[in-house]
Amino acid sequence: MRPDRIVVGECRGGESLDMLRAMNTGHNGSLSTVHANSPRDAISRLETLVLMAGMDLPLRAIREQIASAVNVIVQISRLSDGSRRVTHVTEVQGMEGEVVTLQDAFVFDAAAGVDRNGRFLGKAIPTGVRPRFTDRFNELGIVLSPAVFGTAPAERGPR
Repeated sequence: MRPDRIVVGECRGGESLDMLRAMNTGHNGSLSTVHANSPRDAISRLETLVLMAGMDLPLRAIREQIASAVNVIVQISRLSDGSRRVTHVTEVQGMEGEVVTLQDAFVFDAAAGVDRNGRFLGKAIPTGVRPRFTDRFNELGIVLSPAVFGTAPAERGPR
């Protein structure tokens, strides 16, 4: 069996280690879910879940596995109006020392207020950071305008 994708519905225990191992064997486009309060908490939760596998791995090795396997965290939160919204699209950039580094590409902006039914009008707005994974998209023929990320297009020469 050589799957193109690996999808794990929800990581709640030691199977998280199996998921990370599988994702680190070249299965691009794999997907899983984990319950956490923020993208940073998702990393911490994954660390804890992997430790539950009982393999006695050093924390640094677990973090390296996570940083290598996970490219993007999409955080969905329940807002005070009861709706669920994408509140963060966060890129996992790698390791700096002992820390998995994260960079938000989009964050939810609730500044637009609420409608007459009390539901948030906000939306995900770009932070101005172009994620590194867009280079891989380009290789695959998926071209995204720099405007998607709130960055200016490359300057053109004189007209």
